[in-house]
Amino acid sequence: MTGRVYLDHAATTPVDPEVADAMARVLREIPGNPSSIYAEGRQARALVDRAREEVAAALGAQPGEIVFTSGGTEADNLALRGVLKARRGEADALIVSAVEHHAVLDTAEDLERHAHVRVTRIPVDRDGVVDPAAVERAVDDRTALVSVMHANNEIGTIEPIEAIGRICRTRGVAFHTDAVQTVGVLPFDVRELPVDLVSINAHKFYGPKGVGALYVRAGTRVATMQTGGGQEKGRRTGTENVAGIVALGVAMRIAARRREDDARRLGALRDRIVAGVAARVPGAILTGHPTRRLPNNASFCFPGTQGESLIVALDLEGISVSSGSACTSGSTEPSHVLTAIGLERDAAQGSLRITVGRDTTDADVDRLLAVLPAVVERIRSVSQEPVAVRS
Repeated sequence: MTGRVYLDHAATTPVDPEVADAMARVLREIPGNPSSIYAEGRQARALVDRAREEVAAALGAQPGEIVFTSGGTEADNLALRGVLKARRGEADALIVSAVEHHAVLDTAEDLERHAHVRVTRIPVDRDGVVDPAAVERAVDDRTALVSVMHANNEIGTIEPIEAIGRICRTRGVAFHTDAVQTVGVLPFDVRELPVDLVSINAHKFYGPKGVGALYVRAGTRVATMQTGGGQEKGRRTGTENVAGIVALGVAMRIAARRREDDARRLGALRDRIVAGVAARVPGAILTGHPTRRLPNNASFCFPGTQGESLIVALDLEGISVSSGSACTSGSTEPSHVLTAIGLERDAAQGSLRITVGRDTTDADVDRLLAVLPAVVERIRSVSQEPVAVRS
C-alpha cells in the first residue's frame, strides 16, 4: 500500500525485517517438535530456550518465569483464571480497573457469572488514572488477585502500577498487569516493579501475531487452563509455536535495545500531533492524561462526529487510524474507557486514536494535520449538530 500513512500502531505493528527473517528461517529449516528427544527436537528446544532467555533478559526476569502463550489475550486469561483456580477455596475475589482491555474485563465478568468470583471494578478519574488508595480500600482477606494495566490501549494513560503493586505486596495479594502496550516503548524491569504476573504480546512491538507470553514471578501460584502434554512446565500445555517464539525473542531483544531512542522520537511526533490538532480543529478533546501517557499515543474526541466516519474518511485520504480499541471496532456503543472517564455520549462517539511507530515520519504527521481538520468539519456539517468549543 505504497503512499499510505499508517498511524494505528497500538492495534498492531509491522513485523521488523530481522524478526521476519528469523521466523522464516525456523519455518524453513527447523522441522522438529521441541518435546522430541532426537536431534531435530533438541534443535527446536534449544531455540525455544534461547528465546525464553531473551524475553526474560528484556524484562529482568529469570527464564523459568516466562510462559509462552498465543498472545496477550491468552496471557490475561491465564493470569486471571489461573490464579483464581489455584486459590479456589482460599480466596475468591478479583479487583480490576474500569478501563482494562476486554481480555481482562470480559474474563472477569465470565468468572463472576460462572465461577462465583466476586469482582470489584475500580473507577478512574477524568484522565483515566486509577487511584491506588481506591485499590487499597477494595483489598480484603478474600482478594486473590488485582489486575491493573500498565498503560491504557485506547487513551494511552500510564497507570501507577508501582504504587498499586506495593499495596498488593503489603497485603499479600498477587498483582497482574497487562503490559501489552508498554514493554516495547517504556522501561519495564520486574526486579524493580512489584508485579507478580505480566502479559506481553509480540505484535505490539514489531513481532508476529499469534504469540505472546506471561511472566509469572517465582512462587506465584497459577493453575493451568488446558490439559494435554504438559508443555511450559504444565502451565500452558500444547506444542510450542517455535517460529513464533523465536520471533518474539528477537523482537524483544530489538525493542530493549531501541526503547529509549524510540520513545524519545515517538514522543516528539506525538506532541506535534497533539499541538497541531489543538490548534487546527475546534472543539477537539485530548483524552487520557496530558503528560503521563504512552509516547506513541495521541487520542482525541471530536464532538459532532462519529468515529467510524472519521476512520473511513481518513482511509479514503490514505491514512490509517482507529477509534478506540481495534478489538471493538464496528461497535456502535461508546468505548467503555471513554465512558469511564466521564465523557458524554456525543463526544465519546467521535473518538479517534492516532498511534505512531518506528517508520512514522514528520511528513506523515504533516499529511495527517493537513487532512484532518477538513475531514472533521465535513462530518460535522453533515451531522448539523452545534459543537461547543472549549475556552
